[in-house]
Amino acid sequence: MFFSASTLADSKMLKVVKASNIDWGYLNPLRGDLSPGAANLWGDRTKDSATGMLVRFNKGFQSPPHIHNITYRGIVIDGQLHNDDPKAEKMWMPTGSYWTQPAGENHITAANGETNLIYLEIDSGPYLVKPSSEKFDNGERAINLHRNNIVWMEHKDLNFIEAQDVKAYFVWGEPSKLSGSMVKIPVGFKGAIQTEASEFKSVIIVGQVNYNSKEHKAVMLEPGSYIQSSGQKIHFIENKSNEEIIIYLRTNGEYRVY
Repeated sequence: MFFSASTLADSKMLKVVKASNIDWGYLNPLRGDLSPGAANLWGDRTKDSATGMLVRFNKGFQSPPHIHNITYRGIVIDGQLHNDDPKAEKMWMPTGSYWTQPAGENHITAANGETNLIYLEIDSGPYLVKPSSEKFDNGERAINLHRNNIVWMEHKDLNFIEAQDVKAYFVWGEPSKLSGSMVKIPVGFKGAIQTEASEFKSVIIVGQVNYNSKEHKAVMLEPGSYIQSSGQKIHFIENKSNEEIIIYLRTNGEYRVY
């Protein structure tokens, strides 16, 4: 871990971090209070490594036009976010939406909710902000996908989903290989996610998750909370709330929801 956070369990096999226990810094320390807040969940965004982090924005935030040296993915956990060409009309993306920002592409990021939080993921670092004058075309194209346009796959169409009414959507990559997917858990669900992957990282995007495993007692995980495991593991999940849960999973192996 690259921030001071209280963990409910911390071993070679399992790590669980509540969002409320995360210590925050600045995404761009040189800008101080003008910068969005940031906290690494895993990895280190200042080094040449893959990293997953939380980023939060004040209401009314709008960055100046800029580029990044690397491509990143952003999933909206809370609020309304806009990320596009500086001349584009605002398209406010609510919770559960996501976008990809190609390296070198000029853009702005803006926030319009009372509170605004995203999960941001890179496959290599360091994560740098550079002026628009250094823009370049790396051949990738941006994606801005509003949650209403996500086409969820039903459990009957997915061999790794065995539970009734559970749905999934692949954000990037392919099943059984390194990939990122979102899983939607219905109200009243009580079951588990089983994995044997050497890399299993998950972030709560929507909803309150009652979580437990054989290693520790049950705990409530709010949006922004983080679970990591390696090797054979069963993560017990229960949805006692009145809304669906969405969990983002980054894994290099197959998983099973039952």
